[in-house]
Amino acid sequence: MKVMEYPRIGEKIFRKTLSNGLEVVTVSKPYHAKSYAFFATRYGGMDLRFQLDGRWQDTPAGIAHYLEHKMFDMPDCNVMQEFARNGASDNAFTSGAMTAYYFTSTAHFYENLRTLLRFVSTPYFTDESVEKEQGIISQEIQETEDDPDWQVYSNLMKCLYQDSPARVPVAGSVESIRLITPQTLYDCHKAFYTPSNMILVCVGNVDPERVVAEAEAILPREGGSAISRDYGREESLTPAQKEAAQTMEVSMPMFLAGFKCAPVDGGEAMLRQGIIGDMACDILFGSSSPLFTRLYEEGVINGSLGGSFDTLPGAFYLYVGGDAEDPGRIFDEIIAQARKLGREGIDEDFYQQIRRSTYGGMIRSLNSFENIAISIAQGYFRDFDYCRFPEVFDGVTKEDVEAFLAENVTAERAALSLIRPFSDSFS
Repeated sequence: MKVMEYPRIGEKIFRKTLSNGLEVVTVSKPYHAKSYAFFATRYGGMDLRFQLDGRWQDTPAGIAHYLEHKMFDMPDCNVMQEFARNGASDNAFTSGAMTAYYFTSTAHFYENLRTLLRFVSTPYFTDESVEKEQGIISQEIQETEDDPDWQVYSNLMKCLYQDSPARVPVAGSVESIRLITPQTLYDCHKAFYTPSNMILVCVGNVDPERVVAEAEAILPREGGSAISRDYGREESLTPAQKEAAQTMEVSMPMFLAGFKCAPVDGGEAMLRQGIIGDMACDILFGSSSPLFTRLYEEGVINGSLGGSFDTLPGAFYLYVGGDAEDPGRIFDEIIAQARKLGREGIDEDFYQQIRRSTYGGMIRSLNSFENIAISIAQGYFRDFDYCRFPEVFDGVTKEDVEAFLAENVTAERAALSLIRPFSDSFS
């Protein structure tokens, strides 16, 4: 087992790659009562087309999320009752590129770990249960269709991307999930829920050697084959369409502006780009930025303005939005401010303020066991060690952020999604 110490963040981490390919990571927290386990697969809502047993498979939108729901079914027990019996709080999520199952407990950690490993590695699907789940997930999808926050984001992704599965909602549609069968679920589990495509991260006062022993005892001995994935043709940095507008029951207009950014393939370059993108957002439109302050004082924004930089396989983008009577003006102001910062530079004192704030936020995130586990898993799947972020952060300069803004936050790369009240017109 490899023992890795990170003095700059005060962490000690134990890592071992099992013979079946599973990466097992234990983050030692000897003085904490709580422990946390996170079992994830590099499989998410974007993995709709892949190669299995030499044949390309096209699967329905929403299947990764559907499979996450169905994994809690076991032939001989109720998984949630098992966790509750041993004092654990459990849950799961599916994102565009990952599905994860996890629990938190203050006692019976290894009993709960065995439950986690066992149910995630044991597919059990019946016609009846799959059909029943369609009704449950259909209701979830219909609820998102009535949610303005979700709709403004979903419409933006359809504006930004022409072919990328990033434009497809993780939960799919009511129509697409009707195509899911037990066999489709078994095929996807066989392809992606293999040890060599997964990572187990445990955080807390737990024994690294015992975590490894439990994983070796329960999980399959074979790791599974590497899976080829198809995320569509490489897209240009020009959005598929410039604007989408919709009317809903909202009290004032909502908007979300997005900017396509050039993807980075992986490794520490991806971690570095994420740091630059986050700093660029704070400098451009964060609550302490000159643009935010001016627009707020002029009454153009009401304090809801915010956004982020996000990365998906083959799809990097920056987005910003909120509630405003004149979204078009804010959209133009953001592009103009990015152009100005790229041309004239960022004020040095303000840059240093944001730099300290960004680094401090990354350090504070290590107080959360969940954030530690998710960050380590995402880094592993993208071929970088997240715990090296201080060293990567050291190499980021003000010129990097200025270049990022000048290159990416432009009218040519921009799309705008609008939600207006029913009483408004789009003229």
